[in-house]
Order: sequence, then C-alpha cells, then structure tokens
Amino acid sequence: MKQPTSLAGLALGFIGLLHSNLVLAINDMPGGPSRFQLNLQTPATKVAEEVAVLHWMMLAICLVIFVAVFGVMFYSIYKHRKSLGHKSASFHESTTVEIIWTVVPLLIVIGMALPATKTVVAMKDTTNADLTIKVTGYQWKWGYDYIKGEGEGISFMQTLTTTREQINNQAEKSDTYLMEVDNEMVVPVGKKIRMVTTANDVIHSWTIPAFGVKQDAIPGFVRDTWFRAEKVGTYRGQCSELCGKEHAFMPIVVKVVTDAEYTTWAAEKKQQMAALADDPAKTYTMDELKQRGEKVYAANCAACHQPNGQGAGAFPALVGSKVVTGPKDGQYKILLNGKNAMPKWSHLNDVELAAVMTYTRNAWGNKTGELIQPKDFTTARAAK
Repeated sequence: MKQPTSLAGLALGFIGLLHSNLVLAINDMPGGPSRFQLNLQTPATKVAEEVAVLHWMMLAICLVIFVAVFGVMFYSIYKHRKSLGHKSASFHESTTVEIIWTVVPLLIVIGMALPATKTVVAMKDTTNADLTIKVTGYQWKWGYDYIKGEGEGISFMQTLTTTREQINNQAEKSDTYLMEVDNEMVVPVGKKIRMVTTANDVIHSWTIPAFGVKQDAIPGFVRDTWFRAEKVGTYRGQCSELCGKEHAFMPIVVKVVTDAEYTTWAAEKKQQMAALADDPAKTYTMDELKQRGEKVYAANCAACHQPNGQGAGAFPALVGSKVVTGPKDGQYKILLNGKNAMPKWSHLNDVELAAVMTYTRNAWGNKTGELIQPKDFTTARAAK
C-alpha cells in the first residue's frame, strides 16, 4: 500500500522541482507578457483600457447569469424532488413568464451592446491622424512605409532576429525570444497613428495587445486601424492569422518615444536610407553581388530553403537545382512572379534581386560563374 503513495510523492516532488526551475529561468518580457499573467496586458491606449473594462463587465454579467440560472435550477431540483412528496405541476403556458424571459434578456443584451458599440465605433474612427503608416505583411516579415506626417518617405522591413540556435534549443533563450526584430516601428507618444494594412501573399494580422489593435492584412485589399499610445515604451505583438510555415516567427515591435526623440529618429533614418540607397545603373563585381546576395538570401529565403540551400519539406533544395543552374529566364520569372508556395519578391529592388540571384547561382557548389546585374532585372521586368 505504501509503494503507490511513495511513487506519487516522488512524481509530485519532481514536478515541483521542474516548475521551480522553470520559474527561475523565465523572466517577464519587456513590452510583452509577464509570468503567471492571467489578465489582458496592461493597456497603453484609451481603446485598450475600454476593451479591458468591457472584458471584465461581460465576464461579470455572464457570471451573474450563470449563478442565477444554475442556482434556481439546482435549488428547484433539490427542494422539489420526488422523495419529499412533490408532484410535477401540469400547465400549458404562462404569459407572465413569456414576457419576463423575453424582456430581461433583451435588456441585458442592450446593456452589453451599448458600451461595446461605442468602443467599436471609436476603433474604426481613423480620421484626423497625425501620422499614417502603411503596413504590408509578407511571408514572414513586415514592411513599413511612412506615407503621411513627420517621417514621410521612411521605409524599412521588420524581421525576426532570434537566432536559429535558440529556436533549435541549441542556445539559451533570451527574455524576448521570438519577439525581437531588427527594425522597430517608431512612433511619437500621444499622437494618433493611422495604420493602413495590406499583404503581399496571404492573409496576415497586425496585432499589439497593449494597444487594443488587431487588424487583418489581406492581399489585394486595404484595411485601416489606429492607436494613440499614452505611454513611452516598447510594445510587442505577433501576426495573429495563421499564414504559413514561419507564422510563429513574425513578431511586431513598436517603440513609442517622445516628440523630440521621434524627430531625431526620423532624421537619422532618412540619412541612413540615403546612404544605403542602391544605384540600379551601377555595374557590380561578383564579390559585391555575392556579399549583398548572402544578406538578402538570409533575410528572405533561408526560412524555407535553409541557410545551406538544402531545402525543407515542400521547398526544394537549391543546391544543384536546375532553377538556379539552368537558363536565367526561369529564375527571373520565379523571383518576379512567384510560383506555387514561393511568393513574388515585389518588395526587393533590382539590385537586391540581382544580388540574390547571383548568390544562389554561385553558392553551395553552384558554380555558374554568372553575374546578374540590376539592369538585367530591369529588362526582365519590362518583358514580363
């Protein structure tokens, strides 16, 4: 009789030890979820505050209804059971009861709908924005274009920076695991930010819980939403629409700064963009194209075809592939138009496309010796 008890105690002790080790190993994520978090994230906008109030109000109403309905039901069953001599009543209808169970739920629904409608209408009011940013979802990254307001003309991609070693459990995970990016979206505090969303390939969803924002990004459609962050800080979210193989690796990071800090950031970002601007008329060397192409490949292609070009699952290997070692026209068309699960790379310019094509045709043992210049893609686009 003692053995099962001992085994149970041993198992509980092991679980407790494991739990304590996990607790010590996990910290709160800056700008993201916290340990043991059961509630919504701390609101950073008025809309998010209203959503939190609605959440708890609806929960309280549902709880009261649950307790009332089941309380009456179980009380009736217990107090009017057959063993006490009660007999079931026989009646056809009751106008009073009919009116009560119609009017009371109607009043409850109206009481829930009025504040909810007010919040939903506020969510959709994107007028009088201080800053408008176009957000484009790609498999699997985000593109940002500042199209109106201070910083107009700024454009960049936002890509996951968590290392493959961490993802493959070969390195210790950081506190911002899978929620860290190379380029944060920066906005000023207290300003109304209008977000215009669309997608390049499949449906994505731009979501920041602390802002109370979740807006689908749909190919061929333009949707919009807005937020006004009331607190300076960094806020994190993720794509909330299943969008393919790397869906879990598509974080969103927004940095809210003061007006002065935003003005400085916008000026520096524009200078950086000007310094890195590509010249499509330049003739590049093999080394220049391969070095640039390796970076473009790592940011756009490695997730599916692997960094070593060996492919994975439905995505074919590029090592020795006829696509990257055969006639160039076929690879031009795939890069410009996409094919099957391969999206078209419309967010890459001619220099980046020429670089990645040169890289794939001369990497991992592929030795075509061919240089693809930006002007070749300009010609290919014209012939498309």
